[in-house]
Amino acid sequence: MMSISDINKLLKEADGDEKLSAFISDFSGDEREGVKKLVSTAKKRLEALYAEIDRIHKMQSYERENASYGFLCGIDEVGRGPLAGPVYAAAVILPNDEDILYLNDSKKLSEKKREELYDVIMEKAVSVGIGFSTCERIDEINILQATYEAMTKAVSNLSVKPGALLIDAVHIPQLEQYKQISIIKGDAKSVSIAAASIVAKVTRDRLMLEYDKEYPEYGFASNKGYGSAEHIAALKKYGPCPIHRKSFIGNFV
Repeated sequence: MMSISDINKLLKEADGDEKLSAFISDFSGDEREGVKKLVSTAKKRLEALYAEIDRIHKMQSYERENASYGFLCGIDEVGRGPLAGPVYAAAVILPNDEDILYLNDSKKLSEKKREELYDVIMEKAVSVGIGFSTCERIDEINILQATYEAMTKAVSNLSVKPGALLIDAVHIPQLEQYKQISIIKGDAKSVSIAAASIVAKVTRDRLMLEYDKEYPEYGFASNKGYGSAEHIAALKKYGPCPIHRKSFIGNFV
């Protein structure tokens, strides 16, 4: 008879619905209390997995409704509100034949989960394009136009041409040649936009970690350029650094 320790090891390795279902089938007849608890755990995990599959299926509704356009590209940005650093945008075309579970608005995910999903997206996506506008460009043309510019660059950096764009809440004047489908709170409603939000967030956060090494007094590693109390106090004490947006910091220096 297999030991409970070995059965527990099997459960830890059961990472999909088929393996979890097989585990439940194989050990449901075991009367040992320890095994009963493991089977109960497996059932809860399977139930949670099916709930996640159903959630992702609902988040694919815009992709299904617009499948006739061919490649659908989700677009999202990060960094419109910070006092420092660039604004980033990502454009992501996901495969039609494979689901990526746990996609969501990047703000609703932990840093660890965003990093994990970033790797999965970069591996499985049909194409990913990234664009940004610098703090100087933001000051020059304003944050809205700089955001449009970053999004346009992201689409231009795709390796395949999309048939339509799924965009979080906006319409991009520079991309009039594409069919644009604007979705309010799209990063929580469309898997393509959610994937773009994750790629943009992880990419920009990694850059702000590098800036933190260069300008450690502002706490960019933790605040990512946003106006935290720590950041504002540093601005008042040290003044702006080269990556601060002059048009954003007038009230703080």
